[in-house]
Amino acid sequence: MGEGDPLPGGYHVPVLPEQVLSALRPRDGGSYIDMTVGGAGHASLVLQAADCRLLALDRDPEAVTRATRRLAPFGARATVVHAPFDRVAEVAARHGFAGADGILMDLGVSSRQLDSAERGFSFRADAPLDMRMDPTTGATAADLVNTLDEAELARIFIEYGEERHARRIARAIVAARAAAPIATTLTLAGLVERSVPGQRGQRRIHPATRVFQALRIAVNDELGMLARALPDAFGLLAPGGRLAVISFHSLEDRMVKQTMRDWCTGCVCPPSFPECRCGRAPQARPVTRGAAMATEAETGANPRARSARLRAVEKLAASGEKAPQSA
Repeated sequence: MGEGDPLPGGYHVPVLPEQVLSALRPRDGGSYIDMTVGGAGHASLVLQAADCRLLALDRDPEAVTRATRRLAPFGARATVVHAPFDRVAEVAARHGFAGADGILMDLGVSSRQLDSAERGFSFRADAPLDMRMDPTTGATAADLVNTLDEAELARIFIEYGEERHARRIARAIVAARAAAPIATTLTLAGLVERSVPGQRGQRRIHPATRVFQALRIAVNDELGMLARALPDAFGLLAPGGRLAVISFHSLEDRMVKQTMRDWCTGCVCPPSFPECRCGRAPQARPVTRGAAMATEAETGANPRARSARLRAVEKLAASGEKAPQSA
């Protein structure tokens, strides 16, 4: 949900806007799904580009409220639903969006969530250690930090944050919480900073950055949701429909890249076989060559676009042949 500086009215600029429209190719009469609507920046662009209809999902109730307000001028062409994106198949069936012409996933935390200190995603201000994208349900980051054992905390920091001091940090957390619960962002950030080696002035990023990323991913089951949602989203596409995914860190991008590569792969028989015996046909073709990235102009105007990576595929007909292009 990468969004940059606010527009008039408090809305934020979506990342990679031109690349998203090029990948999705909105057309009159088409149906599109924004699985992570956030501030509705991309959704607005799609609805402006064509006389189409759009289904928008978000797990954050605040985002649903903002998106509903922003998309209100489009009337019945826009439907906004409070739901996590791994429920897209269920929501799409309920609202008649099976056989979609285009689907967008804009992953990660939004600028508004980061900038809302009370949500606990950032350590720029002191706040409750929450980090839930849907604050109405689930365990908070404080719950994890204060209840998981040292080994499990270290695993989370290694797998989701690629933190090389994970075990040292986990050990410090367990020791500190024995005296008092770790309840706020600055308490945790300070504890992490004190537990890792190196002088502050020598560090490129704050030592708590990866720990906060890892906790956020764990609290929101971001990688598990992505693994479940990718095949469901692809299954909702009509032949010729396109799936576009924007990711912001290597763990997400790696999963998206591998999954899309699998969809685009045909025969996997050894080269020594005279003919194909596996019977495997590609399900998709790549739309982007590698990952599309922000231009220098966009990153200058919106620094958070710098880490954005867009990958897109087009679903093929059942035979594996390329589906006819929509008009």
